[in-house]
Amino acid sequence: MKSIDDLKLIVMDNCKELGEQIDNHLKKIRKNKESYIVPIKLTRFNNGEGKSCLTESIRGKDVYIISDIGNYSCTYKMFDFTNHMSPDDHYQDIKRIILSTMGHAKSVNVVMPLLYEARQHRRKSRESLDCALALQELEHLGIKGIITFDAHDPNVQNAIPNLPFDNFYTTNDTLRTFLEKEEINKDELLVISPDMGAMERARYLAEILQVDVGMFYKRRDLSKIVDGKNPVVAHEYLGKSVKDKDIIIVDDMIASGGSIIDVAHELKSKKARKIYCFTTFTLFTMGSAIFDNAYNKGWIDKIYTSNLSYIPENIQEKPWLEIVDCSLYAARIIDTLNKDESITDLSIYNSARYNFFSADDN
Repeated sequence: MKSIDDLKLIVMDNCKELGEQIDNHLKKIRKNKESYIVPIKLTRFNNGEGKSCLTESIRGKDVYIISDIGNYSCTYKMFDFTNHMSPDDHYQDIKRIILSTMGHAKSVNVVMPLLYEARQHRRKSRESLDCALALQELEHLGIKGIITFDAHDPNVQNAIPNLPFDNFYTTNDTLRTFLEKEEINKDELLVISPDMGAMERARYLAEILQVDVGMFYKRRDLSKIVDGKNPVVAHEYLGKSVKDKDIIIVDDMIASGGSIIDVAHELKSKKARKIYCFTTFTLFTMGSAIFDNAYNKGWIDKIYTSNLSYIPENIQEKPWLEIVDCSLYAARIIDTLNKDESITDLSIYNSARYNFFSADDN
């Protein structure tokens, strides 16, 4: 059996709070008082180029690098201005840290809850194939495996067939929190996919809850590109009547929120009752005003999202937002993988065996 002392965490500056929560859970799980976190230094030259340094030995250790590439609050000085870090900057820092560990660590794993370039997972015409290339770069750097959550398209792992790619879902944690907070009658509940791409997620959630599932089809204007994608012309609903039903809209991420709000508005026009959104990542790329407006108009009741990626403090306390703590889940994943044990029981595919409604519930 592997020693529990061979585990080390490298927590990037972009996810300190999450990393510390994971560390605290690991200490409790392993009955250890010592922190697993290795201190690091990430510095920048005046022109924006960077370098990394480990300030503690990781020789012979099983290292897990935890990074939130979606944290746009991180900044650095570049020439005479302050630059906000982009996902590209965070990804480069991951590679710098990997290079700092090479030749010293026994193995290196990258924990990237929000997968870098996940939405650019396939090529159309002359487009770049960024997610696949990034995964191959990490493989070429010699890492042992990649851990991520709710990848936009898990099939992108085919770009690295020889490298473990563990994709987990936050469904169980979200459902438990949801059922603690809301009064739900499953006979009056529907799960809705906002588009064809989220249908598999919606179907799994519906099977767990043993309720019906519906779907929206996005009609897009293929002659135009706005913000990197074809704009949606209309949302066409396919499925059972939503009249007088409570609705859960499920997707991997909400970016600007425009599409999910359009779907919620359409459901309200069809006489749906309460509308909840389940999403692993909520990016708020256009701020929170669109959600405030939708909440005030009664189009949405609450968004359930994880703490696996950055959410600005001024948005965290919004009445329409419920942040689900997934740090214990992440700690259990790291603990299990470090011990070379099976991750089967941690997978969503076993969630259907759990009965989230007791026999006394509706």
